[in-house]
This record gives sequence, structure tokens and C-alpha cells, in this order.
Amino acid sequence: MDKNCDDFERIESSRDILGSAIAQTMVIYGVTPSVGRIYGTLYFTDKPLNLDEIKDEVAMSKGSVSTGLRELLDTEMVIKVWKKGDRKDYFIAEKDFFRNFFAFFVKMLRQERHIISRANEQVVGTLQDIINNSESDEARKMAQKDLADIEQTNIYFDWTLRLANTMESGDIFNYIPKHNQEGDGTGLNKNSSHYN
Repeated sequence: MDKNCDDFERIESSRDILGSAIAQTMVIYGVTPSVGRIYGTLYFTDKPLNLDEIKDEVAMSKGSVSTGLRELLDTEMVIKVWKKGDRKDYFIAEKDFFRNFFAFFVKMLRQERHIISRANEQVVGTLQDIINNSESDEARKMAQKDLADIEQTNIYFDWTLRLANTMESGDIFNYIPKHNQEGDGTGLNKNSSHYN
């Protein structure tokens, strides 16, 4: 019996270490350590937890846990579930790290594209007007340079849109498989046209 208790304590200790590591790595992606702790707690639980249960596990205020859960729901790292006969919301972690990574990255790529594209739209007309109507050669040259820079950003955003679509569709695994196929360390099949 003591051996069993010891084993359960060792499992809990291991989970604490792994949960802490998950929380630390989430900081790299702009997620606060406290939100990372919420995700780590849900990742290692065997059953869905409600807000009060999560609050007790992570020793945070109810408001902070609620805010953290909204952030995790927004990035699809946590899923809201319902228990029959219970009016409280329950939460589980999305454990597929590929899905988490893609959801986060696609969201960031689309936000970046949206912000820059709107700014580009706001200035293109002004720059074209300067090119067509300015009496200053220097001003026309500056406007032409800025328009050329905008065109380069459009090429970049077209590429990131295709990357985001490839992640969402799962087609990215045709180019970068989840598992190394030939043992060569690249993860790519040498017979594939994508290898070179």
C-alpha cells in the first residue's frame, strides 16, 4: 500500500514538472505563465474541470482563471464541455500539440496580415497620387520606393496565407511529415519531390 502511495506521489511530481515546462514554453508564444499553468493543469487531468476546480488547482483568483480560460478557448487550446444535469461549464485541454501550434500560428499570421493590409490600403492611394501629381522628383521617387516596399509585403502576405491554409488543411504534412520516414534526420522521404 505504501508503495502504491509513493508511486502516485511520484506521478503527481512528474506531472508538476511537465506542467511547469508546458507553462514555461507557452511564454515563448506570448501566453502568460498563469495561463500556461491553467493549460498544464487541464492537460494532466483525467476529467473535465469547472472554473472553481481549476481555481483551486492553480491557486489563482476566479477572475484570473476566467480570463485565462477565455484566452485558451480563443486559441482553441482548451475546449468547453458540458456535463449532463450540471449548469456549470467544464473544460478540457486540446492535447494535440500539432493542432495547438497550427491554431496559434494561423491566428497570428492572419492578424498580422489583416493589420498590415489595412495600413497598405490606407496609404496606396496617397502614394499613387504623389507619383502622378507631385511637382517634386524626390517626393515621387520616395513614393515609388514605398509602393515597391508595399508590393514586397504583399508577396510575403500571399505566402503566409498559403502557409496558413496548408497548416489548416493538414497538407503541410505532405511536405514535413510528423515522423522521420527514412531515418536521415530530415523527416523527408528521399524519393519525394519535396526532398530537394
